[in-house]
Amino acid sequence: MEILQIVGFSLVATFLALIVKEQKPNFAFLLIVFVGCAIFLFLVDQIYAIIHMIEKIAINAKVNLVYVETILKIIGIAYIAEFAAQITKDAGQGAIAAKIEMGGKILILAMAIPILTVLIETIIQMIPS
Repeated sequence: MEILQIVGFSLVATFLALIVKEQKPNFAFLLIVFVGCAIFLFLVDQIYAIIHMIEKIAINAKVNLVYVETILKIIGIAYIAEFAAQITKDAGQGAIAAKIEMGGKILILAMAIPILTVLIETIIQMIPS
């Protein structure tokens, strides 16, 4: 099970970071960043499989792929912003982390506008005149 590998790797890194933090706090932080990136890279195959499956479902359902791609980009922005904000919080920079989260939210809103526009236009067309 992959989750056991992730949890085991994370726990070992956490204990090692706690030990190293007493002598070299900078190395402990770098270790935590490395572990976060390694876990993300470990999951890239799963992410690819999920994206491929969603695209196949969209094609079978005859959904415009532009909308699916936009939604996947929005999800990606959310995950990347969360990851960056957590790393920044670990570094003790809560104010910067808040700005990263705000930036992610604004980018998500900007990308969602075309989908919201089509949704509103569809609803307006359904209302009898």
